[in-house]
Amino acid sequence: MALGRPRGSKRSSSSSSSSYASTVTTLVFLSLCVLGVWMLPSNSVLPPPSTTRTSSDETQLPKSQEKDATSVFEDNPGDLPLDAIKSDDAVNIIVDDGSKDQESRDANEAQLLEETVMTRNQQPEDAQKTEDKLDSGGSQEQSNESTENVDAKSNEMPLQVDGQEQQKQIQEEPENNANSQEIQQAISNEEQLPATDVPENSGDTQNDQQKPESEPEKVPQEPEIHNQDDDKAQQETQQQQEQDNSNTSDNSKKPTEDQESQGTESKGSQEASKETKTEIKVEETTTAGSLESSVIPKESKESKKSWSTQAAQSENENDRRREESSSDGSIYGYTWKLCNVTAGADYIPCLDNEKAIKKLRTTKHFEHRERHCPEEGPTCLVSLPENYKTSIEWPQSRDKIWYHNVPRTKLAEVKGHQNWVKVTGEFLTFPGGGTQFIHGALHYIDFLQQSLPDIEWGKKTRVILDVGCGVASFGGYLFEKDVLAMSFAPKDEHEAQVQFALERGIPAISAVMGSQRLPFPSMVFDLIHCARCRVPWHEEGGMLLLELNRVLRPGGFFVWSATPVYQTLEEDVEIWKAMSVLTKSMCWELMTIQKDKLNSIGAAIYRKPTSNECYDQRNEKRPSMCKNDDDPNAAWYVPLQACMHRVPVDNAARGSNWPKQWPQRLQAPPYWLNSSQMGVYGKPAPQDFSTDYEHWKRVVNKTYMNGLGINLSNIRNVMDMRSVYGGFAAALRDLKVWVINVVNVDSPDTLPVIYERGLFGIYHDWCESFSTYPRTYDLLHADHLFSKLKKRCKLPPVLAEVDRIVRPGGKLIVRDESSTIGEVENMLKSLRWEVHLTFSKNQEGLLSAQKGNWRPDIYAESS
Repeated sequence: MALGRPRGSKRSSSSSSSSYASTVTTLVFLSLCVLGVWMLPSNSVLPPPSTTRTSSDETQLPKSQEKDATSVFEDNPGDLPLDAIKSDDAVNIIVDDGSKDQESRDANEAQLLEETVMTRNQQPEDAQKTEDKLDSGGSQEQSNESTENVDAKSNEMPLQVDGQEQQKQIQEEPENNANSQEIQQAISNEEQLPATDVPENSGDTQNDQQKPESEPEKVPQEPEIHNQDDDKAQQETQQQQEQDNSNTSDNSKKPTEDQESQGTESKGSQEASKETKTEIKVEETTTAGSLESSVIPKESKESKKSWSTQAAQSENENDRRREESSSDGSIYGYTWKLCNVTAGADYIPCLDNEKAIKKLRTTKHFEHRERHCPEEGPTCLVSLPENYKTSIEWPQSRDKIWYHNVPRTKLAEVKGHQNWVKVTGEFLTFPGGGTQFIHGALHYIDFLQQSLPDIEWGKKTRVILDVGCGVASFGGYLFEKDVLAMSFAPKDEHEAQVQFALERGIPAISAVMGSQRLPFPSMVFDLIHCARCRVPWHEEGGMLLLELNRVLRPGGFFVWSATPVYQTLEEDVEIWKAMSVLTKSMCWELMTIQKDKLNSIGAAIYRKPTSNECYDQRNEKRPSMCKNDDDPNAAWYVPLQACMHRVPVDNAARGSNWPKQWPQRLQAPPYWLNSSQMGVYGKPAPQDFSTDYEHWKRVVNKTYMNGLGINLSNIRNVMDMRSVYGGFAAALRDLKVWVINVVNVDSPDTLPVIYERGLFGIYHDWCESFSTYPRTYDLLHADHLFSKLKKRCKLPPVLAEVDRIVRPGGKLIVRDESSTIGEVENMLKSLRWEVHLTFSKNQEGLLSAQKGNWRPDIYAESS
């Protein structure tokens, strides 16, 4: 029907007013709807209040810094608080999605405003259509908001688990008596490690060089601590992340009928997220309180070494799975096999190189007993003797050891009547006798002191060399006199005599007086002892006795207890005459000849001159003096020469004066170290010496014994694989241990300093095998050794050598660059060592590990 005619002016006016009111009401309603829709997405893109980064922070960065800032944040989280690391990914997701949604919302809002203006001239049913459209859009935005909150929450959950696992790791470190807070405190109390090389030679310095007093103290960075549960914790964290992400994905696929309820609960989810993040932050701050400074430092590129990354976690998980699935010795990329050699469980690579020994042209000078190392260090592992047991602890081990640990009976059969060693049930027992002291070493030691009171055991005479030591009972009982004896004997027909000594807890090495110099500096031993050592001193111009003259300190003593001294057989008489001529031409003074009635033996004691006067006054210049350019300290594979070096006469020169009495000489810088000489760490030599000593006392007391909780009660045989001044050994002085200090052949020659302070050591190159039997050391200490060593040789043979000489249950402490610590850790794990703790700070690392009983089942190919 038609609309009809206008009826009157009054009716027309009323109708017009009603239409206008309806239009205004519609416009107001639409405006309120638009405002409500606009407010909903504005709230949904707000990031959680506890996060550390927002979109506004990112947009404020200059363009020139955007690339750097992004790379630092993604690969290097820096020294952020614990609650700001793993949640950053969630924050970025929210911000990124929010920025994209916001652009879409801005466009929708512009379109809606345009439509709102147009509705002023439209019918009410058109307005209703627009309202339906707006309601549909609002519901969709609420659904997006709910999904984002679920994503954020799911990404937060691994953070809480990670904090709990980290706290659990710190509290459950095996074999360690201290927690991470104590370790951190101990490390922070250490003096920073100084440089390790002479500055003018190489310029290499350690990263933790001691800070000058004037240098402001840097803000400490949070370290990274891993114990043996790290892999397990990382696995659980990763699995939790995967499960949460899976749940989030499932939630996003729910039917749309739940979207409206999710939108209603979005505000509550945000509040719960705030509370959760606050709880995580409080909890992790408490957990990390022992690990980080109260002041949070700024992000730095170095901080990436202090935080685990997803790549590292995934790699560790893959390593763990490879270990579980491995049955042929192949772990962490390393495959280990048993050494297939004739020597079996007693294999010494550089002394049992059968190929090299067969090629020798002569063995006249015992060349077959000298070192002949393989061209490449072996990477096979030495087998364990059948029924091997944990070594007996000192001092009981001096008197007995387990028979199955050194299953050799020949020496007991040959020397049993001289009280060397006897087989007693499951033990090998040592009555303390020897060829020259059947009735015990202690009586013999007192006999020598009475023969020449100037010896002064443990005061003037501190470090001695025992040649042809047998089972080293002489050196073993000298510990009661506070004397260190470096004992050595060849690996010959006297089966395992040096191995007996080391199993007993007495220092010894396998060596021979042959064609080469001994691996010691000149003028370092206070006394040299030979009791029936079977060395032909008088032959070939006295070449072998002249080698003893090289290593004997001026004014030092040579004790010769042998049959030519007290027997009258024709052969003995001839040898005595030849020795008398030789020692006189060497200007050795015969101090005394005494006989021991109890043991029916005698001893002659000689003294080396302290001046060159006798040398210059000799009528016959035999033996000759060495050339001036002959270095008496050169001792690594240097052939012997039948000559003598002149005695230093300058009061400032080493060897011109006797060291201080023991124990004062331990901590006093040698008199011949002067302030004009630069030390290894770059300070004046005397100050360098003292700094090194104080440093290692702190490290041993506060870090090793308290921080790492290492129990030294069951440790006896110790080696410092890279010693400088012997500070580590000096710090252990009050413990019942002995330490052999190894000075590497490519390091500054500080071995004379070590001997001067009353300690002992040896030259060595760790690219080769050490001259000792397997399973002979309880503790190896390696300070910045491997990082320098891998520049010259491969590390796997070195770690195989470490595994060879450490006893099952023995320990290894490594201080080195963090990257090298990681390499060593992987190799040790592949050897089934138990890595108790790793610690990283400022690119420096500390590792403590313990050897187990594992041996592979497969033998290597015969070489």
